[in-house]
Amino acid sequence: MKIAIVSGKDEGPTELNAFDNALTDAGIGDVNLIKVSSMLAGNAEIKKLPKLKAGAMVNCVLAEMTSDNPGDEITAVIAAAIGEELGCVVETTGANINPNNLIDEAETMVKYMMDKRGVEIKDLIVESSTATVDEIASVVASVVYLKDEIIEG
Repeated sequence: MKIAIVSGKDEGPTELNAFDNALTDAGIGDVNLIKVSSMLAGNAEIKKLPKLKAGAMVNCVLAEMTSDNPGDEITAVIAAAIGEELGCVVETTGANINPNNLIDEAETMVKYMMDKRGVEIKDLIVESSTATVDEIASVVASVVYLKDEIIEG
């Protein structure tokens, strides 16, 4: 199994536009995202996000937050733990919470999931995106599941 871990942030004239712009900033704005639960195959490989085919159906775990409250600091965090047998992914978001606290929370949750399953963590990756809202802003962080059929040739 191959995955990419991405994040993005942006503003827009509406909440939907801000979200779309944040997805585009993350490199996943031109595809259809299918939110899945938080499991990875064992020994998942982390790759740089390739160019994806426009309109492709793409599985992902997605953390996203949008705010129209000027001055809010919004954060989206994704954490992936990979073991030999399997891997787990968690997502969390928050407004006006120290981003480091959210990162710590995501790490704690994913470590717990792996420990509960009795799987030793070989690799732990955390990706986050934080923005201070000007008018309407959105942040995203995602684990994108890569398959050959979704990658631009």
